[in-house]
Amino acid sequence: MAYEMISSERRGDVLVLTLNRPERLNAAPPQMFDELRDAIAHLDGARAVLFAGEGRAFCSGADVGGGALGTDNPGETTFQALTNHYNKTIAAVADLGVPVVSAVRGPAAGIGCSLALAADFCVASETAYFLQAFVNIGLVPDGGASWMLPRLIGKARATEMMMLGERVPAAKALDWGMIHKVVADDALDAEALALAERLAAGPTVALGLMRRGLAHALEVDYVTAMQREAENQRAARGSADSMEGGIAFLQKRKPAFRGA
Repeated sequence: MAYEMISSERRGDVLVLTLNRPERLNAAPPQMFDELRDAIAHLDGARAVLFAGEGRAFCSGADVGGGALGTDNPGETTFQALTNHYNKTIAAVADLGVPVVSAVRGPAAGIGCSLALAADFCVASETAYFLQAFVNIGLVPDGGASWMLPRLIGKARATEMMMLGERVPAAKALDWGMIHKVVADDALDAEALALAERLAAGPTVALGLMRRGLAHALEVDYVTAMQREAENQRAARGSADSMEGGIAFLQKRKPAFRGA
C-alpha cells in the first residue's frame, strides 16, 4: 500500500510511523488511520513501533467534521468513520504483539490523544498538550478515550478533561500519570527512538504477552487474571528468548534477545 498521509521508515528493529500532514497539524482523515493500520499489519520483523507527528504537532484530531457536516446525515457519517476506520486502527494498536511508543510535541487532541495514549509509553515534549475538546463543539469523546482515560488518570480527572475541554499540558499529564516522560522539545525524537530501540532489543514474545495481558487484567477478576498470567508464562517460557535469558543469567552476562 502506497502511503499519502503517513511516512514509514525502519530504524533498525523499530518501525517509525509519522503522521505527515504538517500543514494541517496532522489532522487525521479516515485514510490516515487506514494507512497506520496497514503499516502495523506489515511489521516485516520490526520489534517495536514508534508513532510521531511531522512538524509542530502530533495530531490535532480527526479531520472528518467538515465532510460530515456536508452530508444529509452528519451523525451517521461520523459513526461510519469511527467504526470503519479510526476504531479499527486503535484496536489494531491494542492487539499488536510488539511494544509501542508515541512521541508527542504540540497538540495530541481528540483521536490524536487516543492514538498517543494507546501506546505503551508516551514521551512528550515540554510544548506538548493533551486535549479532549469535543464538548466545545457539542460532541463526545471517541477513539476509546472514555475507556482509556479513567483507567489512566481516574474518573474525576477524566471527567475534567472531557466535560471542561481544557488543555492538559505535558507536565500535568506526567503528574497525573497519563504519560511516561517529559523531555525538552529538541530531545524528543532522540529520547523516543532510544526508548523504542531499547524495547525492540528486549524479549519480544514476553513484551507482547505483557501488553495484551495488562489490557485483559483491567477487565477481569483477580483469579482470572492470574490464570491468564499462567497461560502467558507458559507461552513465554517456550520462547527462544526465555532460554537465552536463563542461560545469560547463569553465565552472568547480558542476554542477547532475538525476538523469538
